[in-house]
Amino acid sequence: MVKGPPISFNTKGTLLALTLLLAIVFLASVSMGRVFIHGADLFTLVANFISGNGNPRDLLSQELVFWWIRVPRCVMAILVGAGLAISGAVYQALFRNPLVSPDILGVSAGCTFGAALGLVLPFDSFYLVHVMSFGFGLAAVSMSVALARVIGVKAVMILVLAGMVVLSFFNALLMILKYFSDPYEQLPSIIFWVMGSLSRVTWENVLVMAPFTLVGIVLFIALGFRLNILSLGDIQAKSLGLSPVVFRRLLIVASSFMVAISVATCGQIAWIGLIIPHMARAIAGPEHERMIPITALLGAIFLLTADTIARTLSTAEIPVGIITALTGAPIFGYLMIKNRGSGWL
Repeated sequence: MVKGPPISFNTKGTLLALTLLLAIVFLASVSMGRVFIHGADLFTLVANFISGNGNPRDLLSQELVFWWIRVPRCVMAILVGAGLAISGAVYQALFRNPLVSPDILGVSAGCTFGAALGLVLPFDSFYLVHVMSFGFGLAAVSMSVALARVIGVKAVMILVLAGMVVLSFFNALLMILKYFSDPYEQLPSIIFWVMGSLSRVTWENVLVMAPFTLVGIVLFIALGFRLNILSLGDIQAKSLGLSPVVFRRLLIVASSFMVAISVATCGQIAWIGLIIPHMARAIAGPEHERMIPITALLGAIFLLTADTIARTLSTAEIPVGIITALTGAPIFGYLMIKNRGSGWL
C-alpha cells in the first residue's frame, strides 16, 4: 500500500501554533457579545458546571448565555469552517483546478435550493432538509462535471464555466421557489439559508454535525497522499496502482455531504472553500497530508472570527455570509495579483 511521508517537525509546530490561536479565538468569541463574560467568570462557569453548581437554564443568567447560546454556536462555527475549507481543498485537488470550490461548482447553490425546497414541502423536518440539501448538492456537482465532459475542451476554465452554468440554474430555481413561497412564513426561512447565519444553532445541531465533520476530516487526512496522486492526473494515478474513478467518486460524495450538511444547518457561507486552501498551501506546501489539517484549522479560525464580528459589530446581528463575502473577495483578489503570470489562472 502506498503511504505518504510523515508530518515534518515544522508542520507539527504550525499545527500547534494554529491550535493555540484557535483556542484563543474561541475564548474571545464566547466572551464577547451583548452579555460580556470576563475571563475569570469563564472559569467559574466551567467549574460550576463540572461541580453541578449553578443553573445553566436560569433565564438572563451568564450560564444560559454561555452554555446554551455561545458555546454551541462557536463549536458549530469551528465545525462548519473546517468542513467547508477541507471540501474546497479536496475539490481543487480532484479537478486539478485552483479556482474550483463548492461555491463555484454550484454545489452550495444546489444544497441551498434543496434545503429551501425541504423547508417549503409539507411535513418538513430537520432531517428532510439535510437529505434534500445533500441530494441536490450532489446533483449540482454531477451536472457541472458532466457538462465539462460534454464540452470536451481540457482548459483550466471549462469546469469553472460549467459550474457557473449550474450555479445560475439552481439560483434561478431558488428565485422561483422564493417567488411562490408564503411571504410571512416560508420566505423569511429561505432568505435565512441564502445569507447564512449561526444564530439559530443549538446543541442538537452540533451533535448532528460533529460526527460527519470529524469523520470527514479523518477520512481526508488518511487519503491525503492519494489526493496528491489524483492531482497528477488519471494516467499517473493508474500507473501507481490507484483507481482514480473509485477514489474520485468517494471523495466527491464525502466532500459534497460535508458541504450539504453545513448548508442545511447554517445556510450558504461563501468563499471559505475557495480562499482557505490557497492560504494553507502557502503555509504547508501542496502535499495534502500536511495541508489538510492546516486547512481545517484555518477554516475554523476564519469562520469563528467572522461570526464573532457578525454578532458584535452592531446591535443588530449581521448574517455571517455577508462578513465572509466582504473579507473573502479582497483576499482572493490579492491572491490573483500575487500569482499573476505563474500559471495559477
